[in-house]
Amino acid sequence: MGFNLESLSEATSGAIGALVSTTILYPLDTCKSKYQSEIRAHHHKKYRNVSDVLWEAISTRQVLSLYQGLGTKNVQSFISQFLYFYGYSFLKRLYLEKSGSKSIGTKANLMIAAAAGACTVVVIHPLDTASSKMQTSDFGKSKGLWKTLSEGSWDEAYNGLGISLLLTANPSIQYTVFDQLKQRMLKGKMREKRDMESSPEVLSAFSAFVLGAVSKCIATCVTYPAIRCKVTIQSAESDEDAEVEAEVKSRKTISGALYAIWKKEGLLGFFKGLQAQILKTVLSSALLLMVKEKISKATWVILLALRRYLLLTKTKARLKSS
Repeated sequence: MGFNLESLSEATSGAIGALVSTTILYPLDTCKSKYQSEIRAHHHKKYRNVSDVLWEAISTRQVLSLYQGLGTKNVQSFISQFLYFYGYSFLKRLYLEKSGSKSIGTKANLMIAAAAGACTVVVIHPLDTASSKMQTSDFGKSKGLWKTLSEGSWDEAYNGLGISLLLTANPSIQYTVFDQLKQRMLKGKMREKRDMESSPEVLSAFSAFVLGAVSKCIATCVTYPAIRCKVTIQSAESDEDAEVEAEVKSRKTISGALYAIWKKEGLLGFFKGLQAQILKTVLSSALLLMVKEKISKATWVILLALRRYLLLTKTKARLKSS
């Protein structure tokens, strides 16, 4: 029972952390995504940098449109992070239990993180595609979740699934680096648990923030070309591109997106928006892990109290029935 309780505690605190970080940084995420999704030759570019997206929203009085798709993104973030953290914690504890080891190695950690990430991606991919389309739509023209999903087929809802599965390497690298750094930092502070119900050691808010930033920065730099392709594949079709519909549709495949970026922008195009991506993802990851670490003990206590209450209720019901 304690095994599942710790996994549930990790998943709940991670999902809440994702919800907080997504909401706070959403306008930056919108600017970044719209900038990344634009593939044009240099002299035809609408956005020269990420700040141009912000100025467009301000000049057209569409500042609130920076939050278009926030509800869908929050649902996606909460579900995906809950599933990921639960799967990651579950598989990690299962590995330690079966192997009899006291700690987990880097290779095993990467494999476990990748497996948890792959399962999560398959489940939430339609929501991911919908939120990307809503976010990259022209300001003021974003459609609701149901309309966005119902307009296309299931094939379109799973656009970019292959590259999303490839990008499971991103959180795999991130959380592996984070866990390894965390273990080293807490090495001298760890105490032997007397029973399965003792709360786990946690980092301070500042330490979690720093380690989260460092780990995400490394993962983002390694996987960025794939991130740019994914945004391109899942982005909404702009009204301005109606006359080149065939070309836009060709970008909805991995090979088509790679070719379009190479043809229009060259090698450096695969790293367009890297600075904004690092800023957004590093802050998002750091906030997520900071919130997760700070509420993990509270989550543990609440779930433990809930478990004891349910056991007590079950025991009373048995006594009455007997």
